This record gives sequence, C-alpha cells and structure tokens, in this order.
Amino acid sequence: MDKDFFYKYAPLLILGLAIIFQYNLFVTPQMLEQTHREILSEVSKIYITKSEFGIVKEQLTDINKKIDKIYDKLIKERG
Repeated sequence: MDKDFFYKYAPLLILGLAIIFQYNLFVTPQMLEQTHREILSEVSKIYITKSEFGIVKEQLTDINKKIDKIYDKLIKERG
C-alpha cells in the first residue's frame, strides 16, 4: 500500500469507526442479553402462558357446564 493512499483515506476510516462506535452499530452479547431480559419482562406483564390459558379455559368450560345445568333446571321447573 502506498502511504499517500493511506493518508488520503485515513479521515474517512476514522469517521466510519467513530460513527460505528457512536451509534452502537455492533452489539455486544451483554447488550443482547439485557434487551432479551427486558423483552421477556414486558411480554410476561402483558400475555399469559399456555398453562395459565389452559387453566382459564378449563374454568370457563366448568362455568359453561354449570350455566347449562341451571338453564335446564329452570326449563324443567317452568315446563
């Protein structure tokens, strides 16, 4: 490589590296882990798990069965 070539493009190289470090274009594993934990905590606040959904679905099924029994009993009493 020619020294003139290096001297000519060195400012662009320094500028490119400065932009990369300033805007964090490359992410470290620690930053990924931190972001992953933040996403998981936000998701756990908003959504329920599959097991919790199964429990709620089972409770709704039981409530529906009880309502059907009450409805049948009311129809028998009136009929």
